[in-house]
Amino acid sequence: MKEKISSLRSKFTELNVDAIYLTCPVSHRYLTKFDNPDGALLITKENAYAFEDFRYTETANEQLKGVFTVIEPHGKRKDWLGDIIKKEKVQNLGIENLHMNLYYFDNLKKDLDITFVGIGSAIEAMREVKDEWEIENIIKAQKITDDAFSHIVKVMTPDMTENDVAAELEYFMRKHGAEDKSFETIAVSGKKSSMPHGVPSSVKLQKGFLTMDFGAVVNGYHSDMTRTVCIGKADGEMKKLYNTVLEAQLRAIDFIKAGVNCQEADGIAREIIYKDYKGCFGHSLGHGVGLEIHERPNLSPNFDKILKSGNVVTVEPGIYIAGKYGCRIEDMGVVREGKIEIFTRSPKELIELF
Repeated sequence: MKEKISSLRSKFTELNVDAIYLTCPVSHRYLTKFDNPDGALLITKENAYAFEDFRYTETANEQLKGVFTVIEPHGKRKDWLGDIIKKEKVQNLGIENLHMNLYYFDNLKKDLDITFVGIGSAIEAMREVKDEWEIENIIKAQKITDDAFSHIVKVMTPDMTENDVAAELEYFMRKHGAEDKSFETIAVSGKKSSMPHGVPSSVKLQKGFLTMDFGAVVNGYHSDMTRTVCIGKADGEMKKLYNTVLEAQLRAIDFIKAGVNCQEADGIAREIIYKDYKGCFGHSLGHGVGLEIHERPNLSPNFDKILKSGNVVTVEPGIYIAGKYGCRIEDMGVVREGKIEIFTRSPKELIELF
């Protein structure tokens, strides 16, 4: 916690602020490792305050001791905030203008005679590079996800529905240590596999590709994995499509390392896919993952940034032929000097079931 607070304070001069008031739940968890969706933080040049209501104060006092002064506001939080701002002689207060709603901001402006400064994506930029504790939790989340895939291919039957598959994956992950699922699980089969973010339904598994995109959460940190299997036997064209996706992914993984341009990483995979499937890869190669399932950096044609050591990203090319079928293969890992260290351990050869 102390390191992240120090890092945030180092940005005060650049942001032209005397303190920063954080109201986004993700920022709260990032700086405290403590999950309170209704909490708020005030970081000044010398002190750090955590506003936690009665439901959370006991836990907050235990977990934040020695770093934050925990305040349980009685009455309106903005009144307590105003008192501290006066005591700390804050003139320019940074706020998360990308997250604070207008109604709350207008009320703050009425009561606090100070200058408000939007800090934009300053916290999100800090979150791009993960420390080893964050990486350890992402690895734990991915281990649960890998185990869930091993489980589902063993217990899946032809009589299961897409909803059954999604529910079984989610139940397994919760039972084996996940605090939540990373996002709404995707399990779509047959023609629906051509929909990158298709929604599972109560229909029985259809012959052809079955795409499963799912992940677990551990200590707030997400995993993200996609595997495509085949219900029944794959024909020659299906195998060609699957192997093209796999080649694109493996080539991109070989290319990714610290110092590589995100656009160029996407281009490596896109060039392979577009040789025979131009226009059938409509999303980006990957995205950052952490306390949120989609974070920066993006491995995208539109993201002209350089990868840094400590970025955690997915690598997930896909091919989707509308009305026919689709396939995606997704791993995730941490960018290091000279390579990307892949966390995903699930097999990638085409699995044919039943």
